[in-house]
Amino acid sequence: MKTTTDFLVIGSGIAGLSYALKVADQGTVSLITKRAIDDSATQLAQGGIATVFSDSDSFESHAEDTMVAGADLSDPDIVDLVVQSGPEAIHDLIDWGVKFSRNQDNLYDLTREGGHSQRRILHAKDATGREIERALVEAALKHPNITLYQNHIAVDLITESKVLQKKLHHNSCLGAYVLDINTSEVIAFGAQFTILATGGAGKVYFYTCNPDIATGDGIAIGWRAGATVANMEFMQFHPTTLYHPLAKSFLISEAVRGEGGILRRADGYAFMPDYHKLKDLAPRDIVARAIDSEMKKSGADCVFLDITHKDADFIKGHFPMIYETCLGFGIDMTKDPIPVVPATHYLCGGLSVDKNGETNIHNLFAIGEVACTGLHGANRLASNSLLEGVVFAKIAAEVSLSRLQEQLPATPQVPPWDCGNATDSDEEVIVAHNWEEIRRCMWNYVGIVRSDKRLQRAMNRIQMIQREIDEYYWNFHLTSDLIELRNITTVAQLIVQSALSRHESRGLHYTIDYPERDDENFHRDTIIPGARYSGKG
Repeated sequence: MKTTTDFLVIGSGIAGLSYALKVADQGTVSLITKRAIDDSATQLAQGGIATVFSDSDSFESHAEDTMVAGADLSDPDIVDLVVQSGPEAIHDLIDWGVKFSRNQDNLYDLTREGGHSQRRILHAKDATGREIERALVEAALKHPNITLYQNHIAVDLITESKVLQKKLHHNSCLGAYVLDINTSEVIAFGAQFTILATGGAGKVYFYTCNPDIATGDGIAIGWRAGATVANMEFMQFHPTTLYHPLAKSFLISEAVRGEGGILRRADGYAFMPDYHKLKDLAPRDIVARAIDSEMKKSGADCVFLDITHKDADFIKGHFPMIYETCLGFGIDMTKDPIPVVPATHYLCGGLSVDKNGETNIHNLFAIGEVACTGLHGANRLASNSLLEGVVFAKIAAEVSLSRLQEQLPATPQVPPWDCGNATDSDEEVIVAHNWEEIRRCMWNYVGIVRSDKRLQRAMNRIQMIQREIDEYYWNFHLTSDLIELRNITTVAQLIVQSALSRHESRGLHYTIDYPERDDENFHRDTIIPGARYSGKG
C-alpha cells in the first residue's frame, strides 16, 4: 500500500504534536505513533518546563545554568535561541489549552529543580507532562487536516538516493516505510517533509524510567538513511526512581529535591554535601554518581529521599501523583523516606540537526529527544527537555511552511515495500533473548561509571548480536518486536562507539580510565556519520 501527505510526523509527544498543530492549517499531516497517541515520554514528565517567567529571573541566568549543567559543551547560540524563545513557547502551550498550576495569588507557581539558580519551572502539580499531552492530543484530534495512525511503527526512511539507487551529494527524504502493527502490512508514505519526533532510547538499558516505546527508533532509522548522529555517549541517568520490587522504575521528580527533599543513606546521613556545593540540588550527573558511589561503598540496594520534614498538606498538594503512587506501595512520603535508585532517563545526543531542526538529509527534521540540537551538551539541565521540544517544533514548522510556499514538486511517488523471500518466523524466542541480553549488557558495562575494558566488552557482544539480528531480519516478515530489537541494537552500538572515542570524563560520560576533563582535546561533539543504509524496501 502507498499513500502521500504533505507532512509525515513520526511521534506523538510534545515535539511531534506541536509541529503537527503548527503546520496543519497549511497542509495535510499524517501523524504516526507506534502505540496509542498519548503513549509518550511527554506523558510521564513530572517536574515541568523551564523558562524565564519571573521579574527576578533573566535569560542570561537561564543560559548560564544550562551551560554549566552541559559541562560547557552546549552550543551558546542554540542555548540563547531556546532560552529566549521560551516564554513565547509557553504561551503557545497555554493557547492550546495547557493549564499550569497557579499559586494563591493566581500567578503561575514557579518551582526550582537541580542546577537552576532561580525558580523558573512551570508545572501542573507533579503531572506536567500528562497535562501537556492531554491538551495537545485534544487539539490534534479536533484538527481536520491531521490524520492519526495509531499502532504504526516506522521501519526505514525513503530517501532520494535510495529510490535512484545511487549516492547523491544533496540527498532528500521522501517519506518512510511504516508497519501497521495490527495488519502486518507495510505502508509506503510519500511526504514533502518528514519529521522524526520519536523520543529517546531508555529501553536500550535494563533499568529505565522511560516508557516501553523508547527504543531509539528515530535515531536508528535516521542513521541508517545517512543522517549524522552526535554525542551518543551522554545518556542521562535520573538520580531518583522509586526502588520497589513491584514498581516499574517510577520516577520521583527532581522537584521533590527542589522543594527541600534530602538524600540520605540508610543510617540517615545526608551525603550530598560531600559531593557538591549545591548539595541535593546539584546537576543530575553529579547526584547520580554520588548515589552510585554511596551504594557501592555500603553495598546497599538504594538510598533514601527524605521530605518528611515538610508539612504533610504541602507534600500532598505539591506531589499528589507521587504521594498516591508511593502510598500504593506502602510508603507514606509524609512520614517515610522514599527508597530511590538511579535509572536511565534521557539521551542528550541523537540525530545532529542545525538551528532549524533539520538533519543533513534535506527535508528530514528531528525534534525533541531524538535530536542533538546543541542545547544540552554533556548533561541536560532539568526541565529543559519539554522546552526544547516545543521551541524546535515551532522553528522546524516555520521552515517547512516557508518551503511549502516555494511550489515544491508534487509529493514524491515512492516504491512499495518489497518483502523479498521473507517468511513467518517460528523462533521469536531469539528476539526476546537478544533484547534482554543487550539491555543487561548496556546496564552492566555502559552505565554511570565506565572503563575502556567494559566498553570494549560491550561492543564485542553487541556486534555479535547485530550479526544475528541482520540474518534474522532479512529472512522473516517484520514484527514490531523485531523492528525495535534491530533499533535498540543499532543505538547501543552507536552509544558504545561514541563512548570509546571520548578519552575524558565530562558530564554524563564518566570513565575511570580518563577521570579528568580534557578541554584541549575533547571540547567538541562526538560525531558519527550516517550509514547510507539502503534498507529492505
